[in-house]
Amino acid sequence: MDGKGNVTLEAGIERAWDVLLDPNVLEKCITGCKKLELIGDNKYQADLAVGIAAVKGKYDSTIEIADIEKPNHYKLIVQGEGGPGNVEAAGTIDLTPIDENTTELSYSYEAEVGGKVAMIGQRMLGGVAKLIIQDFFKRLEKELKRNEMSA
Repeated sequence: MDGKGNVTLEAGIERAWDVLLDPNVLEKCITGCKKLELIGDNKYQADLAVGIAAVKGKYDSTIEIADIEKPNHYKLIVQGEGGPGNVEAAGTIDLTPIDENTTELSYSYEAEVGGKVAMIGQRMLGGVAKLIIQDFFKRLEKELKRNEMSA
């Protein structure tokens, strides 16, 4: 399964970059993230509890940030295993400044799932992925606003 999209962020590129790579922000923005703990260079151990339809369950996961080209590009690599099955996903994030206070974020991802989760069908998984991504960006907007107020 794969997908892509664009989101306009109400933040300059440097602030958008800093907030996007802040582990405290990521922990708040990733749907179902119960813990995000640094285990190596740009690599985190995550406890995820995703609760949407047949994808519901707990996943022991690693999240790695790679191919970093500050402040424009990085790759996010997620691997997880749990009762419902396993997931391997990779996504790229590209930031382009629109003006001093606005940044366009383009993303693309591809993911493979196995186990019980894979049995529910690609169409449903694609819908779940879109919900999770939309939720992430809603939470990110809140964090950008919160970050702006405390700056």
